[in-house]
Amino acid sequence: MDKDHGSEAAKRIPAVLASLALTALLLSIGAAAAPAQKKSAAPKAPPAADLPLDEILARASEYCRKLESSAFDFVCLEEIKETIDPALEVETKTMRPTTVVDGMYTGPTITFTTVRPKKVKRSFVYDYQCIRAGRTIREARTMLKENGKKKVVPNAELATAVVVFGNSLLGPVGIFGERFRGSYEFTAAGEAKIGKTRVLIVDAKPRPGAPPTRNLYGKAWIDPVTADILRIEWSENRVGHYDIFEERGKKFGRTPRLVIRSDFSAEKNGIRFPSRLYVEEAYLKEEGKAFVRSTTEVVYTDFKFFAVEYDVRD
Repeated sequence: MDKDHGSEAAKRIPAVLASLALTALLLSIGAAAAPAQKKSAAPKAPPAADLPLDEILARASEYCRKLESSAFDFVCLEEIKETIDPALEVETKTMRPTTVVDGMYTGPTITFTTVRPKKVKRSFVYDYQCIRAGRTIREARTMLKENGKKKVVPNAELATAVVVFGNSLLGPVGIFGERFRGSYEFTAAGEAKIGKTRVLIVDAKPRPGAPPTRNLYGKAWIDPVTADILRIEWSENRVGHYDIFEERGKKFGRTPRLVIRSDFSAEKNGIRFPSRLYVEEAYLKEEGKAFVRSTTEVVYTDFKFFAVEYDVRD
């Protein structure tokens, strides 16, 4: 190679390298700008089919067998909020005059003393322990707060008589237990949602001609796929001491209406525990307007289970 030709080749090398670098840069820009290919999404599994009502009732009955044989030990936080409105509870006094005008008795002078008391609002927080062994429930509470203020009281008594955890826990048995099912007629009364879960509302009413029973009945919100009982609302006239509310209704000149509801969102080893209790005591006028005398709401959180067992034998 002569000197001039080599010199010319050497001059062309930087130009070639620059061209290659530019081409690589354009290719990389084009690759970055090119839209990424979307991955095809995996086909969604079809939703599980709903169980027929007879199968739901059969599974609920089997669940009640487990529940009745269950033994457990757990602790949780129990928060109670209660409001009482005694507005209809007024004092009435009758006074007779002590003198007679012109020899004539003028009749009684009636004075009504009406007091509009304020609503009473109370709240309590307990560290709650519940143990069931041999079908006996034992409870222990340590009060942590009263009306928002810290107040540590070991072995505390429950401050409201409305809350009975054991009755709520075992409540499904009185409706769906095998030995009681013949006393009721069950119908699908509609659908609703609890959180994101679609539920079937199953209405249980006493069967005409069935032997009388003292068990509660009402409505249950049930997952139609798994048959899990997620909520129960009890019939009011089977509530213990219902005569107290009837007498109070007579005093007010109104008809009592009670709402008693239990939610069961806490679950361990197939047993569902009450997570919320709600009781509303109201009285209705003839036109249907309600005066709510009291509400009690109890929320159970922070469950710590030490044991949950059951023994079902044929």
